[in-house]
Amino acid sequence: MAEAHALLFAYCETPVHAGTGRSVGTVDLPIQRERITGYPIVQASSVKGVLRSMTAPNGAEASDDAERHRAVFGPDEPTKAHEHAGALQVTDLGVVLFPVRSLAGVFAWTTSLPALARLARLAALAGVSLKWSITEKGPNSDVAWVAPQSALAIPTAQGSSVVLEEFSFTAETSSADFVQRLGGWLAENALPAGEEYGWWKRNLTSHLCVLPDDAFRDFVQYGTEIEAHVRLDSGTKTVAQGALWTTEAVPAETLFAGLLAATRSRYPKVKDDGQSLLSWLTLRLDDARTRIGGDETTGRGSVALRVVHGGGQRG
Repeated sequence: MAEAHALLFAYCETPVHAGTGRSVGTVDLPIQRERITGYPIVQASSVKGVLRSMTAPNGAEASDDAERHRAVFGPDEPTKAHEHAGALQVTDLGVVLFPVRSLAGVFAWTTSLPALARLARLAALAGVSLKWSITEKGPNSDVAWVAPQSALAIPTAQGSSVVLEEFSFTAETSSADFVQRLGGWLAENALPAGEEYGWWKRNLTSHLCVLPDDAFRDFVQYGTEIEAHVRLDSGTKTVAQGALWTTEAVPAETLFAGLLAATRSRYPKVKDDGQSLLSWLTLRLDDARTRIGGDETTGRGSVALRVVHGGGQRG
């Protein structure tokens, strides 16, 4: 049983293609999605592999860090996997904020109450206190919740509207306190802490938009980036026969969240409890940058990680 938990946020700095392999659908290489909701995810096996790779020590094989790494992730060699299980437990990363093109403010960070309710559930498991809570029904089908002075709102004769892609929503500020609390908490806890994120932190709330459940589902299903790839014939410099394919990617500025948990070490050479092992790991993850998914050589998959422990404390 897990002895320690923490929230893991992954902020996409470039488009991310965490794929599922070839598909018979309209996109040759689609991204990973939940079967029921259609929400983009990064599967736990992909996340754990990335965390294992990025925290692998570079020093002597018998160093303390190398031993703790084995305790956290299990034996280095697959042929020795039967010797003991790693202490780390990882969930899928689920979408929290999804960027959508906006007529005003350039783009909106969109979310919905189901997505936020999942984040709240993970936070409860991690013992993380939130400065916001879901206490009411979500917005109606043609309404978007925004903060006062929202950068997304466009004045109209009837009030103000939010126009995302080709869809228009009535901008409603009756839940402005919720939006402000949510935006402030995410800016403080989910976005990277570096100075280069100062603008993003200051503007997250003014670009935050809580959408009706169905509208958010449609945007995350149909608002991803689709890229065409070709392979050229070296002699003619034209597209080789059959060498055209499409790849789907989650757009930059998407925010994912998941849960980290750790048990007591099962590795005989390390006697640490779950809290000690999780602290060792998160010290190496918080504010770190890594890559998730494919197409790394074309700049895809860059993400910034943040970790929040119980009590709202950072890494």
